[in-house]
Amino acid sequence: MKLVYFAWVRERIGKETETVTPPGEVETVADLLAWLKARGDGYAVALEHAEVIRVAVDHEHVDHDAKLPADGEVALFPPMTGG
Repeated sequence: MKLVYFAWVRERIGKETETVTPPGEVETVADLLAWLKARGDGYAVALEHAEVIRVAVDHEHVDHDAKLPADGEVALFPPMTGG
């Protein structure tokens, strides 16, 4: 699975993209965020408030209870603000 990070999520994790193979028990977006958060300090800081992270799976925004694809692209965005 390809992960793509945007804005301050990317800055805190320290990379724009990466390819990962999460363990079998990681089935939903929420599971993925929890698994990533445990991968190290940068991830923990970026995902400290995982509930506010917006997620797109294969270019479609999804809720955190959405099932993950076996293979595909998952993008993580910080909350958007208007102006």
